[in-house]
Amino acid sequence: MNNLLEGEDYYYNEQGYIVLTEKYHLQKGFCCGNGCRHCPYSYENVSEPKRSELLSLMPDGKENN
Repeated sequence: MNNLLEGEDYYYNEQGYIVLTEKYHLQKGFCCGNGCRHCPYSYENVSEPKRSELLSLMPDGKENN
């Protein structure tokens, strides 16, 4: 996590875990398949049925396109 800025590239959640932001993921350029909270790629590399579950939890109920 060298050269990452807290509050821009990541933040700490209530449990103390590091959460990567959408900005970080966009700079990375692809979905890693881990089901990250701020994935801007509609979880395209996450296996089913987990992908459908994550998509159903999105605020607008739609994929990010």
